Amino acid sequence: MGVVGDVLSDGLGGLSHNVITGRIEDLVKWARSRSSWPASFGLACCAIEMMATGAAHYDISRFGMEVFRASPRQADIMIVAGRVSQKMAPVLRQVYDQMMEPKWVISMGVCASSGGMFNNYAIVQGVDQIVPVDVYAPGCPPTPETLIHAIETLHGLIESGEIMRRRELTGAGADVHVEEIPATSVPVLLGSS
Repeated sequence: MGVVGDVLSDGLGGLSHNVITGRIEDLVKWARSRSSWPASFGLACCAIEMMATGAAHYDISRFGMEVFRASPRQADIMIVAGRVSQKMAPVLRQVYDQMMEPKWVISMGVCASSGGMFNNYAIVQGVDQIVPVDVYAPGCPPTPETLIHAIETLHGLIESGEIMRRRELTGAGADVHVEEIPATSVPVLLGSS
């Protein structure tokens, strides 16, 4: 369409959404969504998939999340990866309480979301009983693609501001469920053994 089309469509020559004419609130939400640091909280087999997401093949650094923080004071996203035992629940809550506001939670895997196949007294039947969950990533274990989809969904909620309004009104998480994305198949080269 070009510059002429931009001027005709919005009257500002395409300058309606840039650093100079944007609202400071929108710029803060944009920056916040692209510079989130997750807290390392891997509890079971889902943690391996979470680590794979941070490795070179999937490279979540392109989303501004290249550093998994060991200190909760430097993190703003908690990815609960795996089953949470009753013994671990107070530790999970303590780490969540030590994170700075605003903070968000992704429940990764069916065990973290609902207890999974561990329907007994020793496993918490959903991490939402301990911390407010914003995005649920399904699967046993979820693929790195599913975790990336959950991260992108969370980033969209942060950028829109909807998640902050809901948190102020209810004190609960966004409670968004994403679809599981199957692992991509690796093509087999002909003639290789």
